Amino acid sequence: MNKNDYQAVEKFYDTVYYSAASQAKKPSFHLRTLAKKINIKPGEQLLDIACGTGAWLEAASKSGAQVNGIDISTRAIEVCHERLPDSHVEVGIAESLPFPDAFFDVITCLGSLEHFLDQPKAVEEMVRVAKPDARFLILVPNAGFLTYRLSLFKGTQQQAIKETIRCLDDWEALFSRSGLTVESRWADYHILSKEWILRRPYRMLLPRLIQAIILLVWPLNWQYQVYHLCYKSPQ
Repeated sequence: MNKNDYQAVEKFYDTVYYSAASQAKKPSFHLRTLAKKINIKPGEQLLDIACGTGAWLEAASKSGAQVNGIDISTRAIEVCHERLPDSHVEVGIAESLPFPDAFFDVITCLGSLEHFLDQPKAVEEMVRVAKPDARFLILVPNAGFLTYRLSLFKGTQQQAIKETIRCLDDWEALFSRSGLTVESRWADYHILSKEWILRRPYRMLLPRLIQAIILLVWPLNWQYQVYHLCYKSPQ
C-alpha cells in the first residue's frame, strides 16, 4: 500500500461517509450494554481503532475508562473532539498506530477491520500496543450471513472504497496469525433497538422489525456481524 491509497480512503470518509456527521446522537443502549459486557473498569486505558465520531468512546468513558481513539477521517475526529474534549483522539491509520508498546488495557475495533487496507498489519499493531493481559474486542462481518449468501444483501456503503467479508473461521485464522486467541464470540444485536427499527425510510419499518426478530433465532454462523473477544496468544 502507498500513501495515495490511504489518501483515497481518507477522502471517501471525509467527503462521503462522514460528510454530514454530528456529535448530537448519544450512545445507544446497545453500546452502553457492551461496555458492561466486556467489564470495562474505571481507570483502564482503552483504545478504539477507527473510532468515528466517538459514540462508543463516550459509552466506554461513562464506565470510567480513559478513552483514546484514532481514525483516518479528519472530519470524524473533529466531531469526536467536540463530543469528548478531554479524550485523546487523533487522525491516523490502523496499520501504523502512534502509541507506545504494551500501553492499553482494552483494544476495540468495531465494524471497521474489514475496511482496512492491510488487515493483518492492523491486527499486529493492536497486539503491539496492548498490555500482556489486555482484552481485544473486534466486530467483523460474516460471509456466512444467510441474507448475504442468498444475495439479498450486497454489502455496505463502504464497499465503494474497500470491504472484505470473511467467514468466521477465516477471521479467526487471521487473528491467530497476527497474535490473538479468540476466547468467545457472540452476535451483534444492535438492530434490536428502536433507533434502528424506527429510522427512515418508514416504509421499511415492518421489514426491519421482522429482520430483528429473525436474527434472535438464527445460529451464530448465519449472523451478519459477530463480536470476537480475544487475548494475546501465549508466546
